[in-house]
Amino acid sequence: MKNYEPVKRVISFVFMLLAIAVLVAMFALVWYRYYALTIIYPFFRKGNWMVIAVYAFILYLGLYINEGNKIGFYTYGQTLFSQILGILVVNILMYVQISLIGRQFLWVWPMVSISLIQMAFMTIWTWIGDKVYHKIYPPRRMVLVSGRGRHVNALMAKITAREDKYQVKEWIDEDEGIEKILPRLKHYDAVIICDLNIKIRNEITKYCFENDIRIYVSPRISDVIMRGADEIHLFDSPLLLCRNYGLTFEQRLVKRMMDIVIAGIGLLITSPLYLVIAIAIKAYDKGPVLYKQKRLTRGGRVFEIYKFRSMIVDAEKNGARLAGKEDDRITPVGRILRRFRLDELPQLLNILKGDMAVVGPRPERPELAEIISQDIPEFSYRLKVKAGLTGFAQVVGKYNTSPYDKLEMDLMYISKYSIRLDLKIMMMTPKMLFIKDRTEGVDE
Repeated sequence: MKNYEPVKRVISFVFMLLAIAVLVAMFALVWYRYYALTIIYPFFRKGNWMVIAVYAFILYLGLYINEGNKIGFYTYGQTLFSQILGILVVNILMYVQISLIGRQFLWVWPMVSISLIQMAFMTIWTWIGDKVYHKIYPPRRMVLVSGRGRHVNALMAKITAREDKYQVKEWIDEDEGIEKILPRLKHYDAVIICDLNIKIRNEITKYCFENDIRIYVSPRISDVIMRGADEIHLFDSPLLLCRNYGLTFEQRLVKRMMDIVIAGIGLLITSPLYLVIAIAIKAYDKGPVLYKQKRLTRGGRVFEIYKFRSMIVDAEKNGARLAGKEDDRITPVGRILRRFRLDELPQLLNILKGDMAVVGPRPERPELAEIISQDIPEFSYRLKVKAGLTGFAQVVGKYNTSPYDKLEMDLMYISKYSIRLDLKIMMMTPKMLFIKDRTEGVDE
C-alpha cells in the first residue's frame, strides 16, 4: 500500500495558502482604501506592510487553531464553520488593532463588508477543495477485526457516519482465528482493530507493519497510559518508563500561576454578564441565582462547584441524574445559558480558590462517579490532576460522550500534558460554544 499522507498534507497546505493569500489581499485593499490614509498619523510603506503581515499571521493562526485547514478530514460543513469562525475572530481582533493605531473607533462597515465577502469566498473555495480532495482520494476500503466488547457497535456507528472518508467492507470476528484473519487483511487499505484479544492484536499489528497496511486502533486504558512513557535504556535494553504521578511540581506551579491570571482577567471581562444573567434567573422564578453542587477534584477531594442555576429549584428531589435532551427540569433561561455554557461562568471563582484549573477533566459528582466506577473501575484515574473548566474531552467530545471515551480522552491529556496543550485547548474552547451537539443532553 502506498503512503499518500505526505502528499495530502502538501495539497491541504497549498490549498490553504492560496486561500489565505486571497483573504489577505482582500484585507489589504480595505486597509489601503479605508484605513491607512484616515489614521491621524498614517504609516509609511513599512508600516503598511507590517499591518498586512500581522493580519496574515493571525489569520493563519486562527484557521489553524480552529482546524479550518483540515480539508477532507472533517465534513464540508464542519470545515467551513471552523473557517468562518476563524475569519470572524481574526477580523474583530484586527479592527480593534486598527482602531488602537488610529486612537479612535474607525468606520466599522469596511471590515463588516470584507468579512462577508471573505466568508462567501471560503464557502465556494472550500466546496471546491472538498470535491477535489475526495475525487483524488476516495474513501478508504477498510476491514474491522474485533472481539465481542461493548465498544464495537458504537465505534462502527461513528465510522459509518463518514462514508465519504471510510467504508467498512468486511467485519471479522476474532473467533475465526489468526490463520484465517491475516490473509484477508492485504485486500484492504486499512484495518480497524477493537476489543481484541491481546495475542491476536499483536499478530495483526506486526503483520500490518510488515505489509505497510494502515491500522486504526481503539485503545485500551493501558494503551493510553503508555502514551506518556519516557524512552530510557537500562544498559543496552530499551525500556518505557511510565512515571504515573500526574503533573510534576514545576508543571503544577506554572499551571496554577496561569489559572490565577486567566481566571482574574476572565472575571473582569465577564462581570457585566454576571449582572444580566442574575437578573434574568431571578425574574423567571425568583429562585436562587447560584447553584452549588458537590464535585470531585484532584486526589478525590470533594468541593462545592458554583454554577448559574439553569434548572427548576427542586430539580433533584428524586435523586441525581444527568440532564436529558428534552429535560423538562431546565428553565427557558437555563436553556440559553446551557446552549452557550454561560451557566459555568461562576466556576472562575472555583479556579481562584484553587479547587479547579482552567484546563483539566470536568469534575464529576461523587454519587455518579461511584456508579460509573462500578462499570469502569479505572474512572478514578482522571483524578490525578485538578478538575477543569474546559478540557480535552470537552473540545473533542460532547456532553453525551460515553464515560469510557471521556476517560480515555482525559488520560490522553494527563499522559501528554504540556503548557502548550493547555493553551491549545483554551483557544479551541470558544469554537465549541457555537456547536449545538457539544452541549446536547444524554438520551433518556
